[in-house]
Amino acid sequence: MSSLHLTRFAGLPVRPVPAEGPLTGDVAWRMSVEYESKDTFDGLFDRFLALPGAERVRALVVGAWHPFPSEGHSSGDAVRRIAESAKRLPELRAIYLGDITQEESEISWLQQSDVTPLLEAYPALERLEVRGGFGLRLQPVKHASLQALCVESGGIPAEVVSAVSRSDLPALTELELWLGIEEYGGDATLADLAGILSGEGLPALIHLGLQNSEIQDEIATAVASAPIVARLETLALSMGTLTDDGAEALLSGQPLTHLRRLDLSHHYLTDAMMERVTAALPGVKVDLGDQEEPDDGEWFYVAVSE
Repeated sequence: MSSLHLTRFAGLPVRPVPAEGPLTGDVAWRMSVEYESKDTFDGLFDRFLALPGAERVRALVVGAWHPFPSEGHSSGDAVRRIAESAKRLPELRAIYLGDITQEESEISWLQQSDVTPLLEAYPALERLEVRGGFGLRLQPVKHASLQALCVESGGIPAEVVSAVSRSDLPALTELELWLGIEEYGGDATLADLAGILSGEGLPALIHLGLQNSEIQDEIATAVASAPIVARLETLALSMGTLTDDGAEALLSGQPLTHLRRLDLSHHYLTDAMMERVTAALPGVKVDLGDQEEPDDGEWFYVAVSE
């Protein structure tokens, strides 16, 4: 998890919402309730909406929604306020929910909520990124405009992964899920990923990230025969517990030579297997950085958990 706040989002520079306007559409505006502040998200959001130019804002970055976002205070009120303000934000196309650093809160402590209202309220939304999986919920949706969906988490609930699998997202080109570990709520199985791997509701997808998983070998094995792979340009199976078994499955499965990039970084491959992967994919940019060693020869860790 990053120790720095976003500096760019949705192709735009990130700037804090100013005390006075005007706001423009060429900046991703960030609002956050600072630690030990007496501000509330409602108060910050009211002031944001009152600024001249709010109707032109295209990208919104939400940091902390409460001075203590990991102590029983979910993002629910922030989601509600943003959703109910859709008519006042007609140009909003990108939302980042949870730009909170590790110093502010561990990722597993962040208390998220149901983000479905954001997709329902903004049919023209193109990008939704969420940090934190605890309490996160999502209903299966049909959304014609969404192009990018990313969830960064130490554990995404199975119900959320299944909802993505069952959603109809015809414009989605980028999907990234940090699946995490069961200890922190990441209890998704291959069955929950079935709709994603089939690609039925994702006809435009060109980048798929199924990352940060303690079942990374199982995912790699499923990906090796998944219909979605033939349409991808980039694939990320990084940050997890990938071993030689998973890499062997990838090499034995469908061709991956059409990919521009394959990200396997933070892995547990042997040197010999790393050489095999590189040799088998000469035209692919393969990232095999962060070679890890299991603790005591048996404990494998994902990159982001707590």
